[in-house]
Amino acid sequence: MGLVHLYCGDGKGKSTAAAGLALRMAGSGKRAVICRFLKNDRSGEAAALSRMENVTVIPAAGDFGFTWNMTAEVKKEAAKANLTMFRKAVETVNSVLENVDHPSNAVDDSGADSGDLTAEVLLVLDEACAAVNTGMIPLEELTGFLDQRPAGLEVVLTGRDPAEELIARADYITEFRKQKHPYDRGIRARNGVEY
Repeated sequence: MGLVHLYCGDGKGKSTAAAGLALRMAGSGKRAVICRFLKNDRSGEAAALSRMENVTVIPAAGDFGFTWNMTAEVKKEAAKANLTMFRKAVETVNSVLENVDHPSNAVDDSGADSGDLTAEVLLVLDEACAAVNTGMIPLEELTGFLDQRPAGLEVVLTGRDPAEELIARADYITEFRKQKHPYDRGIRARNGVEY
């Protein structure tokens, strides 16, 4: 079974690292499925990765704006759209995995696991932590999926303030910590760098 990566913290680079891992999987002849919550489709990585043969980028749920600016009605619509997007990503991963030959995890002559946890497909759930924290996807549905994920599936979760339940399920945890950022000086997000 593949492992779970958690890229979290207040620093820049979480989505960039996830996109890099998707690129690495694709370059290794494996498949990647990318689902990006609370974002639109106007970012450089989504455009580039969607042109790659081994990568499927689930279209954004819509452009609802920042959650703190949403009315209750818009937030409800955004939650429905983001949950639909999550379920589409799961459906896509299951479909991709049906068409992949799964090497069994190697077991030596003594019956011990040799540590070969070959992942054939990567699922990136970008900003999953924020999606959970803002009510866009239910934590229970995400943890249920992680607990029952198919063999051969590696999963990346990104975002700030991950729920303890996600931390407990992670095999890798990398924290991105902001020490300095141009936004603090009033420099807005720049195309090609921040998105």
